[in-house]
Amino acid sequence: MPRRACDGTRFLVAFRSAVANLAAHVDEVNALNVFPVPDGDTGSNMLATVRAALDAADALSVGPEADAGRVTHAVAQGALMGARGNSGVITSQILGGIAHALDGKRQFNGLDLAHALDAGSKKAYAAVQRPVEGTILTVIREASAAAIAAAERDNEAEAVLVATVEAAERSVAKTPTLLEVLREAKVVDSGGQGLFRLFEGALAAVRGLPVSGEQEVAVLADGVPRPAPRLPVLVGGAEKTAYGYETVYLVHARPGERLDPRAMSAYLESIGDSVLVAGDEAVAKVHVHNDRPDAVVAYGLSVGTLTRITIENLDGQASDVREARAAAFLEDAASVAGTWPAPAYGDPFARAMATSARTAMAERLPATRMPLGVVVVAPSEGLAERLSMTAEGFKEYVAFRVVRGGQTANPSTGELLDAVTSTPADELLILPNNPNVILAAKQVASMTDRVVHIVPTRNCAEGVAALLRLDPAQDAEENAEAMTAAARAILSVQVTEAVRDATVSGKKVKKGQTMVLDPDDGLLALDNDANRAVITAFGRMKGGFEIVEVYYGAEASLEDAEELASRIHEVAPGAEVEVLHGGQPHYRYLISAE
Repeated sequence: MPRRACDGTRFLVAFRSAVANLAAHVDEVNALNVFPVPDGDTGSNMLATVRAALDAADALSVGPEADAGRVTHAVAQGALMGARGNSGVITSQILGGIAHALDGKRQFNGLDLAHALDAGSKKAYAAVQRPVEGTILTVIREASAAAIAAAERDNEAEAVLVATVEAAERSVAKTPTLLEVLREAKVVDSGGQGLFRLFEGALAAVRGLPVSGEQEVAVLADGVPRPAPRLPVLVGGAEKTAYGYETVYLVHARPGERLDPRAMSAYLESIGDSVLVAGDEAVAKVHVHNDRPDAVVAYGLSVGTLTRITIENLDGQASDVREARAAAFLEDAASVAGTWPAPAYGDPFARAMATSARTAMAERLPATRMPLGVVVVAPSEGLAERLSMTAEGFKEYVAFRVVRGGQTANPSTGELLDAVTSTPADELLILPNNPNVILAAKQVASMTDRVVHIVPTRNCAEGVAALLRLDPAQDAEENAEAMTAAARAILSVQVTEAVRDATVSGKKVKKGQTMVLDPDDGLLALDNDANRAVITAFGRMKGGFEIVEVYYGAEASLEDAEELASRIHEVAPGAEVEVLHGGQPHYRYLISAE
C-alpha cells in the first residue's frame, strides 16, 4: 500500500491482515466478556463476520490495482450477510459506512479514509436504537475523529491509519470509566478491543509486515472455532455429499458490469457441491449444496444483485424430492435465460439433474404461501422441539421455521435472512430468543421487501410464552405487540456457573459459584450449591406461581432436575412444576414461572 493512496488490491491486503490479527487475539477478546458466564463470544462473532467479509472479497479474484470501491463493497456485503451477534452487526455497519463513502473511487487517500471511517461510525450509531458510550461505538467514533484530525494535517493514508490505531487503543483503555459494568468487572469493552485489533492488523500490512496464518488458526462456522472443513470429493465418479442446504437464486449483473458464469461456477464449486450456474452475462440462476448458505448468498451479492432467493434444508428430504427440486431448477433456469450452457462443467450431479428434468416434472408440488410466518431461534434440539410443539396448534395457518443458534453460536444475519426468504409467508415474525440476536434480526427486517416484525424475546422460555399468545387471525404487527407483552409477563431465570472471579450487580462472584440471572443478566442469587441458589431466587420473587417449567441443560441430568423440581414445589406448593429436557449449552437450567 503506498503511503499516500490505496487501491482495492492493497485494501484487501490490509483487510486480510486485520482479520488475521483478530483471529490471533480472538481468545483475548472473548475473555473480556463483562459477565463471568461461559458464553463470551464477542471475539468469535466479530471474527465470523469479518471472515465472511473476506470470503466475499476473495471471490472477486482481484488483480493488480483493483477498484477500491468495488472491493470495499464486496467486503461490506459479505460482512452484512455474515454478521453474528451484536458485535458482528455493528462491525458490519462500520464496514458498510466505509464502503458507501468509497463508492466509485478507484483509489483513496488519507482524507478519503478519514471520511470513510467517520461514515462507518455514523452508520454504526444509526443501527443501534439506544447507543451506549463505553462500547465499540465510542471506539469507532473517537478513532474516526482522530483520523480526520490527522488527515487534515497529513493526507497520507498511512499517517491517518496510525492516528486511528492510537486513538482506538486510547479509547478502549478508557471504556471502564464510561460504563459501570466494565468498571465492576475490571475489563475493557470487548467489542472495542476487537475493533482495535482489526485496525492494528491493517496497520501492520501498511508497514509491510502483514499478519498471516489466519486460515490456519481457525475457521468459524455457527460462531464456533473449528478446523477448516474438507471440501467434498468425487470417488469412483460418484459424488459424496452430506446435502446440507440447497441455495438457489437469480443473480443480475449491475449496470455496466457483466456476469461470468464459468468463473462463478468455479468459485462456487470451491465452497459447495452440486453446483449449477445457468444463464449468461446479464442474468443467471445459481444452484449450490453446502452447509453455509450465507456464504453462497454473500458471493452472489459480490458479483451482482439477487432476487428469488430460496434456501432448503435437504438433510431430511428423500432422494425423489431432491430430484424433483433439481428438475424444477432446470425448467426455471431455461425460462429465465432462454437458453443455458451445458450444466456445471462436468459436475455429475448436474448431469443427473438434466435427466431428472425430463422424467420428474410430475413430482413437483406448488408451495403454499400463508399470510403469516414465524421464525424462531433455538440453541438446542430440546428447546427447538419445545418451540415446535408450542407452534403445533397454528401450523395449519402459519408457516413456521426454526433457526439453530444461541449462546456462542449466534446465527448470522444471512442465516436469518435465508430463513425469512425461504418461509412461504407474506408477513413474518422473528423471535430471537437471545439478546445478542435481536440486533441481527432487526437488520434482516430492513433487508427484505416483506413485512417483518421482531418480537424481542430474550430466551426460549419467553419464546414459548410469546408463541402461546400468537393469533393467526391477526397481522404481524398486532401479533408482535401482543406476543412481546406475553413474553414479558412471565418470570424467567437462567442458572449457570461463574467462569472467573468478577463483580456482578455489585456483588463479588467467585469462579465456580452458581449464579441465577434474570433475562437482562441481573444477578438474582449466588451460592456454591445450584439448588440452593435457585430456591433463594424464588424466595425473592414476589407473587405466587401456578406453573413452573424447568428446562435442564446439557450440563445437568434428569435426576438433578427432578430433585430441583421437588425443592421448588416445597417453596411454591400451589404451583405445578414440570421438568423438560432443554439440552441448552452453558446454562444448567432455564426456568420460567407464571
